[in-house]
Amino acid sequence: MKRRDATEEGRAMTHPAPGFGDAERRNAEALIRMALAEDLGDLGDVTTQAVIPPHARGSARLTARAPGVISGLPIVAMLLEAFEIADGWRPRKVDGDRIAAGEVVAELVGDFRAILSLERTALDFVQRLSGVATLTARFVAKVEGTAAKVLDTRKTTPGWRALEKYAVRCGGGCNHRIGLYDAVLIKDNHLAWLKVDGVADPIPHAVAAARAAAPAGTTIEVEVDTLDQFDVALQCRPDIVLVDNLGPAALVEAVRRRDERAPGVLLESSGGVTLATIAGLAGTGVDRISVGALTHSAIALDVAFDVSAETP
Repeated sequence: MKRRDATEEGRAMTHPAPGFGDAERRNAEALIRMALAEDLGDLGDVTTQAVIPPHARGSARLTARAPGVISGLPIVAMLLEAFEIADGWRPRKVDGDRIAAGEVVAELVGDFRAILSLERTALDFVQRLSGVATLTARFVAKVEGTAAKVLDTRKTTPGWRALEKYAVRCGGGCNHRIGLYDAVLIKDNHLAWLKVDGVADPIPHAVAAARAAAPAGTTIEVEVDTLDQFDVALQCRPDIVLVDNLGPAALVEAVRRRDERAPGVLLESSGGVTLATIAGLAGTGVDRISVGALTHSAIALDVAFDVSAETP
């Protein structure tokens, strides 16, 4: 089995889905290195090396066993590059496609030892990311016909953030801030500390401090959990007010006040959002609904990796 580092110059991507850019590629390269290191160790696939003769050729099909939205195929293409069998990559779908149970997603042909050795790693990426995309699509379908956008959160698997947020986009969702570095989000814990520190009006103080310190153009968002706090936040005119754990009735009132007093401010709802509750929240007129479950509660999509000693 030949294997080279996935970061090698000249690596070609086959049919990368829209949005699979440099950040996603770097994330995938790092994870591929770790995944292969933990799976192959120093000795490689000892079972396959013992059972399958050198230079044996074969093929495999990735087949959906359940309906969903596919995500992660560009990473499989990168993985095949690492095993030097990229010429045998034959995708039938692209990321973001809806797939039915029984549909063939992709085929690969080449060195049979390599195919067997990369199987688990390929499935780990595709099943995980397709699970996120599929769950996201279910949430997005629930808000159809409203103005609300479904957003993810920072509740991602450590090390997988760029890829999991990419999978959210494959499912039709939108990305919230990527990390702590690219947007200001003044949360309850920030405000609580300011209050303990003796700041009489923590929301205006925090917004003013953020505007003074953050780079020009940085989005400023404030989290509130009561309508009284919401009124104060509106007066500060942040870009977004995040209303946490308020039910539909209170959100309707928040939307009314926003439309009347500060129509340029976006209104976001969050807090334990589920498939059963999101439609009611979207119907209130909020602009954004952030859902941690998209990434922290997604179930892997069942995708099979069926191998054959024959090549199609």
